Amino acid sequence: MDLNKMMTETRNPDTMHLDEMSALEIVTAMNREDRKVPEGIEPVLPQIAAVVETVEAAFRNGGRLFYLGAGTSGRLGVLDASECPPTFGVEPGMVVGLIAGGDRALRFPIEGAEDSRELGRKDLEEHDLCARDVVVGIAASGRTPYVLGALDYARSIGCKTAAIACNNGSAVGQAADIAIEAQVGPEVLTGSTRLKAGTAQKMILNMITTGAMVRIGKAYQNLMVDVVQSNEKLETRAENIVMAATGVERSQARQTIDAAGGKVKLAITMILTGRDVEQAAQLLEEAGGRVRDALRMK
Repeated sequence: MDLNKMMTETRNPDTMHLDEMSALEIVTAMNREDRKVPEGIEPVLPQIAAVVETVEAAFRNGGRLFYLGAGTSGRLGVLDASECPPTFGVEPGMVVGLIAGGDRALRFPIEGAEDSRELGRKDLEEHDLCARDVVVGIAASGRTPYVLGALDYARSIGCKTAAIACNNGSAVGQAADIAIEAQVGPEVLTGSTRLKAGTAQKMILNMITTGAMVRIGKAYQNLMVDVVQSNEKLETRAENIVMAATGVERSQARQTIDAAGGKVKLAITMILTGRDVEQAAQLLEEAGGRVRDALRMK
């Protein structure tokens, strides 16, 4: 696709006088344009849901989720991946974010890295990609060679693949099993896809990991029951979660969390079923890690 014909590269008729605007006018225009992002995502919710189901199946089968992108797209993938361990209590390797040019590219532009299809393949090979894994390519333009190379390699070894772009008929969408092409319109600042396109990508990534994690039992009701207690704030949050789920006082919540070895999900199951640590753990195992299913089995 011709770059000059892409929606992400066209000029926004409502911001043609951006350089003449006051500070308030600029932020007002940006706020107005940002309202279009969820509207652009709504038509592709079925495709996003399909990716959630694909990732859920991979997780249940011992597979991993890989995000790949360049520039802003890559940074957003790395961000989403890095937030999964503290939020959901998973190992860092379960969701992996890769950016063209490596970790240095998170802070500094690496010239030419995104133009290499081979680099996309190489990065996945270095992580021992296998057919159980899912690869999601992220490219606002939908044409990034680094992402295309990664998707081609992933499909060649039997991986399920998806692509997130902000242009219809994108090359990355055609290279993937599932194409998520959110149309959010031209940017306030022409071609600056860290704006609306980046916001859309962030929202979609949030949906994919949150949806898949909830489906495999990382939530009870709307509570983060596998949160990692890595600091004082999170210790208090863990207590609050147990209290909200069970109705007990803080002292009992802390006592049960400690008895459960710091596992919030296990503490909740112990309180709500009246079982001891071993019995509650067995219930959770039989329920596939889902608290609600464990309660039905008590």
